[in-house]
Amino acid sequence: MAGRVIFFVQSASFETAWMAGSLGITAAAMGDDVVFVFAFDALRALARDHFGKPLSEREAVESARADGLGAPTPTRMLAEAREMGARFVACDTMLKLCGLSPPDLGKRLDEVLGLASLWRLTDGARVLTF
Repeated sequence: MAGRVIFFVQSASFETAWMAGSLGITAAAMGDDVVFVFAFDALRALARDHFGKPLSEREAVESARADGLGAPTPTRMLAEAREMGARFVACDTMLKLCGLSPPDLGKRLDEVLGLASLWRLTDGARVLTF
């Protein structure tokens, strides 16, 4: 039963990125329409190519452990989910709140939407927040 899954991601941490990435790639592989909505720290980190990097000593240990297990990085999982059709979006007002503009994100975002459009995406969707 394919459907739509919306991931609202506001944290930039390794843990958050790993969870969102692993669930997102799984949903995309199972045929769901997947949309990642980036906000606040996650959006700023995405603009700086720093999303999903360890933010603490504990996360550095977890990241190293994941490497040792051969687990894909959050960046790789998100890229593969995107290759399967997942979209990366942000709210136009959120960009302004974060002091960013669309050129700051380049091709890291597929679309900048208004809040009403984001709200409509959630209609009938599974919504997860990170």
